[in-house]
Amino acid sequence: MISFSSVRYSPTQNPVASATSTATRTFLIPYHYHTRKLSFTSPPFFHPADLPRRLNRLRVQAIDAAQPYDYEAQLVNRFAQSTKLKISIIGFGNFGQFLAKAFIRQGHTVFAHSRSDYSSIAQSLGAAFFFDTHDLCEQHPDVILLCTSIISTESVLKSLPIQRLRRNTLFVDVLSVKEFPKNIFLQYLPSHFDILCSHPMFGPESGKNGWQNLAFVFDKVRIGNEESRLRRAETFLDIFKNEGCRMVEMTCAEHDKYAAGSQFITHTMGRILEKLQLQSTPVNTKGYETLLNLVENTASDSFDLYYGLFMYNKNAMEQLERLDLAFESLKKELFGHLHEVLRKQLFGKSEESPKLVLSKLPKKLPKNGTSLLPASTSETETVVNNNN
Repeated sequence: MISFSSVRYSPTQNPVASATSTATRTFLIPYHYHTRKLSFTSPPFFHPADLPRRLNRLRVQAIDAAQPYDYEAQLVNRFAQSTKLKISIIGFGNFGQFLAKAFIRQGHTVFAHSRSDYSSIAQSLGAAFFFDTHDLCEQHPDVILLCTSIISTESVLKSLPIQRLRRNTLFVDVLSVKEFPKNIFLQYLPSHFDILCSHPMFGPESGKNGWQNLAFVFDKVRIGNEESRLRRAETFLDIFKNEGCRMVEMTCAEHDKYAAGSQFITHTMGRILEKLQLQSTPVNTKGYETLLNLVENTASDSFDLYYGLFMYNKNAMEQLERLDLAFESLKKELFGHLHEVLRKQLFGKSEESPKLVLSKLPKKLPKNGTSLLPASTSETETVVNNNN
């Protein structure tokens, strides 16, 4: 089917027609010849067969009439909408705002909710802030993203009016532990909701200069078999892939095992160094500056985060015990070397080696009350004679 649209022609520069005879005329133009309102200069009368040639002289201005059968534009619009998500961020603190900037930058719609009033910040970022979770859930977001603290995640999830959501909504978390949110998702969410556990291995401080080559760990815990649900999960993951993240897929159990030996130890050392109140000096080495940066990165996080890394990762206690044993072992090694140095300083050359002492021992044991090491050779001879 070819649709037709009206086009106005303003003829000028016609040697036959006078200035007063110039008028605007309307013709039906097949739609495939144009997509916008066209105006051009032409004589007031010409044969319709000359129309294609004369269309080359047209100048595009604006759409003249609605195009109800513009299927191509409709398909483009539908495709653009299908590749964008409506993401609701629950917990719009520093980390939630940090992620929202990337979501909005890539054209996704962001809804936000938090206990504190971040409405002005949300507006400045281009997100919609909702004070009531009922109002937020009635927006039917594609994704519910939990950005709460570890210790408050369970209570927040239980408080959400999930009955107002679409039945196949995707739930995602970005907590620093993974088995814990996985278990509570499976416990409280009906089977028709999708679950994606993820952990961006960076934050506002470490990712302030971009996310290139920063690790993003994820586990597709439960994703429906429908094409739309599979595509939605991939679209969410593509946000981080497009930002340059290094995508790492692993189970939640594997993540917690690795994270306890890396992230928890890192935060522990940062907290220990913070207690020392390290200060920058005029003679900083590169290594010392690395330690100062570690303190800055870990101290900027809340203690609740560190506590959550310990409390909700069963591997954390083992790492803490290993750290304690390693410290004790290092102290023993250090004090062992110090003991040898002190012995040499105290006794000097007067301290004889054990081999030399043993060589001076008599071949036969002396009687009770007799010195094991005689003071002189003559005394040794006396002892031997008495034994004989």
